[in-house]
Amino acid sequence: MLKMTEASLCSSSSTAATTLLKSDWRYPTTLLCIYGFFSTVKPLEPFLIPFLTGSDKNLTTEQVNNQIFPVWTYSYLSVLVPVFLLTDWVRYKPVVVFQAITLFVTTAMLLWANGVPAMQAMQFFYGVVTASEVAYFSYIYSVIDLKRYRKATSYSRSIQLLGYTVGSVLGQLLVSLNLMSYRNMLVFTLVLTGIALLTSCLLPMPQQSMFFHRKHTRQTTTTEGIESHADGTVDATERTIRSKVSLEETTDINVEKKSCGQVLVQLWRDFRQCYSSRQLIYWSVWWALATCGYNQTVNYVFSGLGAVALFLMTFIGNIWVCYTGYIVFKCLYMMLITIAMYQIAADLSMERYALVFGANNFGALVLQTIITSVVVDSRGLALSIIPQFTIYASYFSVIAVVFLLRGLFTIWRAKRNKRETTSSDISDSPGFVEHRL
Repeated sequence: MLKMTEASLCSSSSTAATTLLKSDWRYPTTLLCIYGFFSTVKPLEPFLIPFLTGSDKNLTTEQVNNQIFPVWTYSYLSVLVPVFLLTDWVRYKPVVVFQAITLFVTTAMLLWANGVPAMQAMQFFYGVVTASEVAYFSYIYSVIDLKRYRKATSYSRSIQLLGYTVGSVLGQLLVSLNLMSYRNMLVFTLVLTGIALLTSCLLPMPQQSMFFHRKHTRQTTTTEGIESHADGTVDATERTIRSKVSLEETTDINVEKKSCGQVLVQLWRDFRQCYSSRQLIYWSVWWALATCGYNQTVNYVFSGLGAVALFLMTFIGNIWVCYTGYIVFKCLYMMLITIAMYQIAADLSMERYALVFGANNFGALVLQTIITSVVVDSRGLALSIIPQFTIYASYFSVIAVVFLLRGLFTIWRAKRNKRETTSSDISDSPGFVEHRL
């Protein structure tokens, strides 16, 4: 009997310790960071085009650039809004697990499937993976306190960038030192993706979400044993009782479930109110334009670096110049997109920030789809890499000129308003009025 009691106590203690661990913000944040790292380490990614055009897949560069890669853009655009709503409806974790499964399928197809249709299907699944990233960035906000948001966000975003960096550097070392073939690098990536999938299954299930399952707090005040007269007065005895009875405030936290129609109406109202701010519109336009150009450049920069490298090697003979230019380009984008995100999020609630984030990305994808269908797709102009990068460079030049002019106009208007304010203050001062008299 004593042994059974001790076993029961040990079991209860273990369960309590596990519950306490899972309720701590470090537990879900650590698991999410582990998932983010292993899902982004992709050593083959910088060498995807050589792999597809090599002896393993025997595809041509034109097939890869003009028939296979554009599918990712179309897939991403078509599933972004449904995935955005589904993510909130099922409360994030199922979509994170689904993203891991889809990433595993994508890597497996890249390893074992052959032919243009199979690679197009692979790109479709990868578009679903990219659209599902909204679950990765939104999950953490539903399981931790508001005061931990900034720290948890910095961890989850930094670990992703670390994963991309480790994957790229590792891939370069494996290829440069001839330590592993492209195919074996894919097998290695498949193992890492499997680890990410297992980690995603261990994530705690959130009890709330931003739109469909919103948390509401209700405060109620109770006073026991106190009665008032018809005229609202309280006699001395009752005042004595009231002075001895403490007012108890109870907080009830409940999760309100909304229908899809209610959520869409609320999203539309929030959308109109958010974009009524002129400053938010300016930053959002830059966000959409820059993200579109960035995604378009990254999609085709593996073959683009090769083409630019051939051009620069004629005069410089050093491929690292190409890598340096690409690093500068990516760092500038990351720095400026962070500034844009901060400027937009400064006066928005978490729900409205998620809405603006999704709307801006959707706008970027619409523009990217138009550029892809005209410039890249085999049914459009189907341009080669050098003309493509000429267009992308011109595109970013136009963005720079437009926002430079906007900045100069803002400075000029601020100085003009300051001059007018100063003149008005001087004209209204007593000394100025006496001088005129």
